[in-house]
Amino acid sequence: MTITQLYYVLAVAENQNFTKAAEKCFVTQPTLSMQIQKLEDQLDVQIFDRSKKPIELTEVGKKIVTQARNIVNESYRIQDIVDQQKGFIGGEFKLGIIPTVMPTLLPMFLKNFIKKHPKVKLKIEELTTEEIINKIKEGHLDAAIAATPLEEEDIKERVLYFEPFVSYIPKNHRLHINNKINIEDLDINDMLLLEDGHCFRDGVINLCKIFKDNPDDKFQLESGSIETLIKLSNEGLGMTLLPYLHTLDLNEKDTENIHYFNEPPPAREVSLIYHKSELKMQIIEALQDVISGIIRGAIAFQNVKIISPLSKN
Repeated sequence: MTITQLYYVLAVAENQNFTKAAEKCFVTQPTLSMQIQKLEDQLDVQIFDRSKKPIELTEVGKKIVTQARNIVNESYRIQDIVDQQKGFIGGEFKLGIIPTVMPTLLPMFLKNFIKKHPKVKLKIEELTTEEIINKIKEGHLDAAIAATPLEEEDIKERVLYFEPFVSYIPKNHRLHINNKINIEDLDINDMLLLEDGHCFRDGVINLCKIFKDNPDDKFQLESGSIETLIKLSNEGLGMTLLPYLHTLDLNEKDTENIHYFNEPPPAREVSLIYHKSELKMQIIEALQDVISGIIRGAIAFQNVKIISPLSKN
C-alpha cells in the first residue's frame, strides 16, 4: 500500500470515473487503474463497484476512502514540518472566499500579500459557504474566508474581523426619514435579499427573527449580487442591508441612502477557516497577519451585536 495508491482512490471517489481521475492526477488511465487494482488485490476487497454508472464506492470502500483522506492529509504534514523548520512560506495554496466578502476584502489584501510572500501561489475561488465546507473536508481547499460561526466539528475558525450591517434605504421608503434605525424597525416583507445559498441572506433573516415571531419567508424579489440589490432599491422596490465594506466604494448619490444602526449595530463575524488537520499553517498565519493588519484601518466599530449565519428555527 502506498500514498500514491490512496491518492488515486480519492481521485476516483471524487470524480466517479477512472478517466477523469487519471486526468486530475496527471497519469494515464491504465496506470491509475492498475495501481487501484493492486491495492484491491492486496486488501482482498473491492473498493469500487465498477458495474454502476457512474462508479460507486462499496460499503467497505466508503470506510477506506475516509481513512485514506486522513492518511494522505497527514502525509502532507511532513512537507509542512520541513517548510516551517526552514521558515519557508511558499507553494500552492487554495483559498475559497464567499461572494459577499470577495469583491471588498480581496482587493484590500491581495497585492500586499503577494508582495510580502511572493513564493506563495494563491489559487482563489468564489464559493458559497456550503461549497467551502465540502471542499475543505474533501481536501480541495487549504483554507477559506467565510462568515462564522459554522459549528463544524472538522473545521477550525480564526476570527479576522467583525463587519457591521448597514441599511440602504431609498428616499421613498418609510424609514428614509430616520437618521439612524433600530433592529426592531426592520420588516422582512419590504426588504430585498440575496438568493438562497448566501450566508449573508441567512444572517439578515436571523436578524429580522430577533424581533419578529413569525416572519414571512416568501420574498418577491431576490438577487444573486449586492450590486443588483442596490440598483433594485434605487428603483424604489424596497430597502436592503449591506455589509459595511460594500459601502466604502459607493458613489456620492448612493451614499445618501446609507443609514447606520443605533449602537450596538448588528454585525457578522468573518473568519479564516481551515481543516482541523492544520495543514500549511505557516501560510494560514501569514494570511491572517496581512488581512488583520489591513482591516484594522478600515473597520473602526468596536461595540457590535454578532448575528449568526446559521439558520434559526
